[in-house]
Amino acid sequence: HMRNQKINMLGIKKTSKFSVLDTGGAITKTTIQGGKYNVIPTESGNVCLDKLKELGIAHTLYEHEEVPTVEIMIEVLNGINARLTKNLLLKDKKSGSIFLVTTTPERNVDLKALNKMLGLKENANLRFTDCEKLLNVTKGAVSPYAVINDTDNVVQMALDAELLQSTEICTHPLRCDRSVSVEPNALLKYLEATGHPAKILEFSMETGGAVINVSVEKNTKPPPSHKKSSPPTKQVANREASQRNKKGNKETLECILAKKDEDFAGWFAEVITKSEMIEYGKVSGCYILRPWSFGIWEQIQAWFDRRIKEDADVQNCYFPLFVTKGALEAEEDHVEGFAPEVAWVTRSGDTEMAEPIAVRPTSETIMYPEFAKWLRSHRDLPLKLNQWCSVVRWEFKYPTPFLRSREFLWQEGHTAHATIQEADQMVAQILELYRRVYEELLAVPVIPGTKTEKEKFAGGHRTTTVEAYVAGSGRAIQGATSHNLGQNFGKIYHIEVEDQEAGKKINSLANKLGSNNSFYWCCCYGTRR
Repeated sequence: HMRNQKINMLGIKKTSKFSVLDTGGAITKTTIQGGKYNVIPTESGNVCLDKLKELGIAHTLYEHEEVPTVEIMIEVLNGINARLTKNLLLKDKKSGSIFLVTTTPERNVDLKALNKMLGLKENANLRFTDCEKLLNVTKGAVSPYAVINDTDNVVQMALDAELLQSTEICTHPLRCDRSVSVEPNALLKYLEATGHPAKILEFSMETGGAVINVSVEKNTKPPPSHKKSSPPTKQVANREASQRNKKGNKETLECILAKKDEDFAGWFAEVITKSEMIEYGKVSGCYILRPWSFGIWEQIQAWFDRRIKEDADVQNCYFPLFVTKGALEAEEDHVEGFAPEVAWVTRSGDTEMAEPIAVRPTSETIMYPEFAKWLRSHRDLPLKLNQWCSVVRWEFKYPTPFLRSREFLWQEGHTAHATIQEADQMVAQILELYRRVYEELLAVPVIPGTKTEKEKFAGGHRTTTVEAYVAGSGRAIQGATSHNLGQNFGKIYHIEVEDQEAGKKINSLANKLGSNNSFYWCCCYGTRR
């Protein structure tokens, strides 16, 4: 309503000049008051929009003419059912601190009062600064989404609390001929994921500058005082009252904003970031494990490592990260199953490599040629090896921390046996350990079972699994798998040993015991719920 009043004061015609590019759906045309717009799938190749998709954030993308100023933006985007923004990129010449302040278009911001709101000294000198150098966008395209380009994390984000009362917030995704609208909680989620959690600023109606509530970032608590406590002064009482929200509760937006039963994906993202378990890396699908989460992994490692050594007589080893193209393609079904997910190294510095080298998606093709060298006699069986490492699987489009990432930590065990009975016994023994690590260590119930032919490990004979249940989404999720690979890999890599009785060479049966990233990450997620 206020926006329409200002438009009338400016004498601007109420004509919409935009088209809508939604996150999915067929192209449709809809007539609205003042113009038309088209709904088509969202664009790709924009790092901001790609990040929204990665985070599972529903958004609507608007295509329109360039709107380099707030006034033109209000004219062109009149009719969009979302709150528009004004964005101020400011630098304090005294301290060197840089802030991106996002507020409503109608807000008259008192820069002197803003000093106090941002926690700066009274003599701070805020001035507009170069957005192209800091955020790699033109002046008219500055918005909260641009902080994704702040790889050095020098820009501090601040949001007008009034924007968070809107149904949706609409601003530019790195270019001023596009606008994207999301719910307020989704914008906060995006900022958290890019390493720029927002300070929330409340402005007074009179001056546009008096601070009512500024949410404090993590780990900024003052040191404990050793002075004797005394009754609160009037100034202290007033300050504490100003820090309470509209309902009178003393809380800030550091709490979990998304509701689990309404926005499970948003809730999950907030939990893992605000609990300081994870940080989003600069490469999509690759995540930083902070001490809380890595500590859980270490406990899982210690529990499982001790039991496979004591109960199953398994030994640890380590094989290289890379595999040649020829070795990877030796087994047809296997390479077909993993081909879309394989990441390839094709250059060394500025030089093209003679043959591409694959980054391991799993280690059968790396380990089994060595098995063929080591296994000569029945006395060499069984061979039971395990390695703790990371693998890379690149194909999927929507990675999820702890559940589905492009690089992930895991353990994978590979064994060779003389008979199928021994191999099946090993498969069952390891699957039982997986069940125990979930239920006894992490208190997450799982259901053991066997995969279908279509779901079994590529190139294998039979796959067993433990499956967990994600109550928030109502879906099952694979927890860990143990495979009997039969004789297929043994034949391909000529893993043969002399029979104890007849002296004939037999093909040893290869068995794989290993969990994918869901084993660790799902446990981690399940225990944190």
